[in-house]
Amino acid sequence: MEETAFPKKIKVAFSLLMIIGAISFYLGWGLIYNAWNIFEPTNMGVYAIFVVMMAFGILGLMLTSRQQ
Repeated sequence: MEETAFPKKIKVAFSLLMIIGAISFYLGWGLIYNAWNIFEPTNMGVYAIFVVMMAFGILGLMLTSRQQ
């Protein structure tokens, strides 16, 4: 198939970076503030950022693996 303008390796790297960033953000937040329950009403911002980053990372990996 024809090579795309945006290489597949960059898409996979960005998706993995989003997943690693989400996990690092959650762990960092938990260590700094000692707040491991992201479902508490005071931690909803952390939950929102974590879910969005994980969703983009997982969907990015799924889409790049499907483009074969």
